[in-house]
Amino acid sequence: MEIISGYNIVKDGEHSPVKDFAIERTGGFAPQVGIVLGSGLGTLTEAVESPVIIPYSSIPGFPAPTVAGHKGNMILGTIAGKRVAVMDGRFHYYEGHPSTVTTLPVRLIAAMGVGTLLLSNAAGGINSSFEVGDIMLIKDHISFIPNPLIGPNDDTTGPRFPSMVDAYSPRLRDVASSAAARLGIELKDGVYVAVTGPSYETPAEVRFYRMIGGDAVGMSTVTEVIAARHAGMEVMAASLITNINNPDNPAPADHAEVLEAGRRATKRLTSLFTEIIANI
Repeated sequence: MEIISGYNIVKDGEHSPVKDFAIERTGGFAPQVGIVLGSGLGTLTEAVESPVIIPYSSIPGFPAPTVAGHKGNMILGTIAGKRVAVMDGRFHYYEGHPSTVTTLPVRLIAAMGVGTLLLSNAAGGINSSFEVGDIMLIKDHISFIPNPLIGPNDDTTGPRFPSMVDAYSPRLRDVASSAAARLGIELKDGVYVAVTGPSYETPAEVRFYRMIGGDAVGMSTVTEVIAARHAGMEVMAASLITNINNPDNPAPADHAEVLEAGRRATKRLTSLFTEIIANI
C-alpha cells in the first residue's frame, strides 16, 4: 500500500482516502478527545469502553509500526463518558519514515474533528532530580527532528507559520495538575528534548541537553505536537521517565527496561489520563 508522502491528508474540495476512511469506516464516529500512546503504555487502551479496534494495516496510507510496545491499532470508544480515538502505537523518524508520515495518526484524528489531543511517551530523564517512574508534564520542547510542515502549505489545513508559543496548552496543563493532585500522583514539570534516535544519547549529548534547558529526552512526540497545533488542536503531553541519563555515571539504556518501566507505571498513567479526560 502506498504511503502518503505529504502532510496534507485532507484537501479542500477533494476526496482523500484517509478522510473518506475517517467518515465511512468509523461510521461517522465523532471523537471529542484524541490520544497517542508511547512505548509500553498501551494498556491505557483497557480503559476504553465499548471499544472498536481498527488495525493500522486497514487504514489507507498507514505503515505498520516496527517497534516493540507499539501495537498499531486505532481504538474508538469512550473513556470517562467522553468519545475518544486512541492511537495505540506511533511512527518514528528513526524507523525511516519522514516527519510527514510520523504525523499521520494526528492528521487522521484532526480529520475526524477532534479538538483536544493528549500524548504520552517514554523518555530518559536528564534532570538530576528525576527518578525512574516519574511522570513529567511537558511545558515546552526543543527539537532536533525535521519539522513535519516543511514543504507546500495547504491553508485549509493550517497556517503557513503556526505559532508554537503555548504549544502545550496552559489550560490542559492546569487540568492535568489538578487531576494529579486529586489522585495523589506527583507530577514533574519540564522541557522535552526530541532527538532522531535510534541510538541512545552519549554522556556529552546529555550534558549538552541539560545546558540548553532540557529535562527529559526522547525520540517522538514533537512532530505530532507541531502537526496538531498546525491543525488548531489543543495539546497536552506527558513523559514517563523510564531511565535516567547521568553523564557523570553513565549506564547503557535498554529498550526492554523502558518497556518494563512503562508496564509498572501504566496504572498511574491510566488513572491520570482518565481523570484528565473526565475534566476536560
